[in-house]
Amino acid sequence: MKNIVLIGMPGCGKSEIGEILAKRIEMDFIDVDDFIESSTSRSITDIFKNGEDGFRDIEAIAVRDITQKHHVVISTGGGVIKRYENILNLKRNGIIIYINRPIENIVSDINIEGRPLLAKNPDKISKLFEERATFYKKYCDHEVMNIRGINDVVNDIIEIYKRI
Repeated sequence: MKNIVLIGMPGCGKSEIGEILAKRIEMDFIDVDDFIESSTSRSITDIFKNGEDGFRDIEAIAVRDITQKHHVVISTGGGVIKRYENILNLKRNGIIIYINRPIENIVSDINIEGRPLLAKNPDKISKLFEERATFYKKYCDHEVMNIRGINDVVNDIIEIYKRI
């Protein structure tokens, strides 16, 4: 069985959706950012202090390692799409689901603590969305809107997964 890979903006619900989804379909769950923190013994914020490029190098290694696993739900960081090698690794044994959530909903409830790209400028989320939305749509196998609630999103993903 293929992995289920969740991509999308910070604050779109990937981690929460991934955890619930994994439990419902009895798969393991891996959050890429948590995996990075565990494997490096450093926080994402601390890693970003050395620059985004350094973080993206670590993220690419983590994605490569995680995608060696089978039958897992993977929640990625919002910028995973910035490196095409990540997409190739994620698609090798996975179906990529873009969790699309309206930017106004994200802005209304996002917690910017622990999100280094947003911490100094919370308004940057709109700029990130403009930069990334095209790539999310381009690289995903399916897009699911997160507007009705987490359980509806989980149900939508389960229905997609049953068809593959």
